[in-house]
Amino acid sequence: MSRISPPSDDLAEVLRAINVRSTILCRSHFTAPWGFRVDGSDLAKFHIVLDGAAWLELDSPAEAHRLEGGAIVVLPRGTGHVVRDEPRSPVRHLDAILTDHPLDSAGRLRYGGEGASTTVLCGAFEATLLPDDMTDLLPRALVLDQDGSSRVTRWLQPFADLLASHSAAPGDAAVLAKVADVFLTEFLRQYLAQQEAALVHLPTDEGAGAPIAAALRLMRRDPRARWTVEGLARQVGMSRTAFAAHFRDSVGEPPLSHLTRVRLSQGAGYLATTSRTIGAIARDVGYDNESSFSKAFKRLYGCSPGAFRTDWSA
Repeated sequence: MSRISPPSDDLAEVLRAINVRSTILCRSHFTAPWGFRVDGSDLAKFHIVLDGAAWLELDSPAEAHRLEGGAIVVLPRGTGHVVRDEPRSPVRHLDAILTDHPLDSAGRLRYGGEGASTTVLCGAFEATLLPDDMTDLLPRALVLDQDGSSRVTRWLQPFADLLASHSAAPGDAAVLAKVADVFLTEFLRQYLAQQEAALVHLPTDEGAGAPIAAALRLMRRDPRARWTVEGLARQVGMSRTAFAAHFRDSVGEPPLSHLTRVRLSQGAGYLATTSRTIGAIARDVGYDNESSFSKAFKRLYGCSPGAFRTDWSA
């Protein structure tokens, strides 16, 4: 059986070819208390918090993120989610809100109570965002917080300023969509540029390669899960011994060694594109604490997470 080699040339080609085409669904002005729900679908989505703050909560398994003004969140697999001002605020389905509160002539939604205000730009992608094996490398929610501390946030700041403007001129939505295209394309490129260590071609979904492809997807889509060789084997319908041997023959390393690569590659992506603490990133990618994450990261990348972030931001 031939091994799957890391397709570094393919990664570079995909990064060059990323060309996001987004659609602005609405520019929403919310006043607390407020909350909306969006069902899961195959369509990748994004939200940009232009001002104020919000909570994003993903459907099962539960996952929550605090979004401050300037934050961008991309949902590459269209995961169902809730966005609201506070974790306990009531929510309605977004379609129902739009029925009762139609958009104005500038494509804006106004909804909520009499409290603090938050402005959110909601959008979706017109076509498949990335090839399947690339999409699998992205977390369910990819969050960028705009504090200006990383190279990507500094480069994108002028576009963030344009998105935050309060223009209501004709064609406003089309202009915002073009700005969002540039913003989101660069964001995805910067994150995925860190994924080469974990990128292998998925085996064919037919025949003997199907269980290995399924296991790789499980690792990529939920790296924080407490995966074991036995648990992965059970998930893909193989015995532990057969799965371990077949995986190593196909991928070139044992399952848990590859899982470590997946976790650390996602960690590197967070370090390059966000200002989240190293401890928070460690937990996001499946480590119990910052120390264990840092030791593993240094073994793979040759430097500490802090040094990596500093070098990338320079």
